[in-house]
Amino acid sequence: MIVVQKYGGSSVADTDRIRRVAGRVAQAKRAGNDVVVVVSAMGRMTDRLMQQAHEISGVPPGRELDMLLTAGERISMSLLAMAIHEEGLSARSLTGSQAGIITDTVHGKARIIDITPGRISDALDGGHVAIVAGFQGVSRDSKDVTTLGRGGSDTTAVALAGALGAPVCEIHTDVDGVYTADPRIAPDARKLTQVSHEEMLELAACGAKVLQVRSVEYARNHGVDVHVRSSFTYGDGTWVRRQEEDMEQAMVSGVAHDTSEGKLVLRNVPDKPGVAARVFSALADNAINVDMIVQNVSAAGTTDISFTVPLDDGPRAVELLRGLLVDIGAEDLDFDDAIAKVSLVGAGMKTHPGVAAAMFTALADAGVNIEMISTSTIRISVVVRGEAVETAVRAVHDRFGLATPGTPTGTSVGWSS
Repeated sequence: MIVVQKYGGSSVADTDRIRRVAGRVAQAKRAGNDVVVVVSAMGRMTDRLMQQAHEISGVPPGRELDMLLTAGERISMSLLAMAIHEEGLSARSLTGSQAGIITDTVHGKARIIDITPGRISDALDGGHVAIVAGFQGVSRDSKDVTTLGRGGSDTTAVALAGALGAPVCEIHTDVDGVYTADPRIAPDARKLTQVSHEEMLELAACGAKVLQVRSVEYARNHGVDVHVRSSFTYGDGTWVRRQEEDMEQAMVSGVAHDTSEGKLVLRNVPDKPGVAARVFSALADNAINVDMIVQNVSAAGTTDISFTVPLDDGPRAVELLRGLLVDIGAEDLDFDDAIAKVSLVGAGMKTHPGVAAAMFTALADAGVNIEMISTSTIRISVVVRGEAVETAVRAVHDRFGLATPGTPTGTSVGWSS
C-alpha cells in the first residue's frame, strides 16, 4: 500500500525533530508500505527568507521570490533523506518539479494543473522512500519554479495521494487534531474524531489553519481521506472524509476566526449595470481573492460596495481600484485592516432553523457589533472589530454548547502555532 505523509515546519524544525520524523517514516516503511513523504521548510525559515527578500526589495519580483522561498523545502528534504539513510533505509529526495508537480504561471499562488509522478514511482519501485519538497512546482508554460501559497505543502501531499492512488493522506503537524475552536481562545474546545470535506473546506476558508483551503478542496474533488495527526504523539487525530448519508450531522459543529483579511469600501458608486463587474474583474485579473461582499441599498443613484480581501493583497487592491475611481464614477475608497471574521459551521444548519438568530443574539449579548454578514448552506460568517474577536468566538462557542460533553459529533476546528 502507498502511504503519503506530510510533515510541517514545526515537525522538522531542527535536526532532532528531523531524526524523529525519520523514525516514524522508517516505521511505516518497515510495516511493508511504499512511503512518500512531503516536507515543509524547517521552522520559520520561509518567514526569514521572506523578511530578507523585503529587506532587499520593497516589492520582490515574483519569479525570484519563488526561487528563494523554495530553498527551504529543499533543505528539509535533503536532511530527512540523510536521516532515513541513518535508519538503515534508502531515500530519494525530489524537488517539486522533479516530482512532476505541474502548475500554472501565477507566482506565489500557483495552482496545480497536473501531476506526472514518474520519478516518484521509479523511486518506490526501487525500494526507496520518496521525499518530495512541498509548497512548490514548475510552470508548464514558463518552466519557472512556482510556489503554491502559504500552507501549500498540504496541497502537494493531497495531490500526490490522489495521483498515486493512496487511500489516505496523513498530515502530521504540531496539533493533535481538529478542535471546535482555537484552544488558545476557548480553552474548553473539544477535539473530535471526524469531519466532512465540506465542513472542513468552509472552516479552512474561514481561518482554521490546520489544513490549507486548496488541499481540502483537492481532497474532496479526488476522494482522498485526510488524517490530521500530531508529529509528536501517536494519538488518533481527526479524519477528514466524505460525509456518509447515514452519518449523524451536528446542527453546529465549530467556530473559526480569521484576522488575516481587511475590508475595502468603495464610496458612492453609481448604481448602474456593469460597475460591480468592472471592479471585481479587475481584482480577479490581478489574482486578488475577494471574500465577503455587501452592496448597500441605493440612495440618490449611488451606493457603497464593501468586500474583504487578504491583508497581504490590500495595498495592491487599493492601488488598483484608485486607478479605476474616475472610470467607474466612484467618489473614494477606504481600507480597514482592523477587522476580524468569525464563522459558525455545521452541516446540520440546513435542517435547523434559528441558528443565525442564536448566533446574532449571542454576539449582541456580548456587546459585539456586526459589520458584515455572509452565509452558505452550512456556514454563517460575520465581520466584527478586530479587538472583539476573542469575545465573539467565546460567546458563539458557549452559546452552542460546543464544549459540553455529549454534544453530537460534528466538525471541529484546529489551529497550529
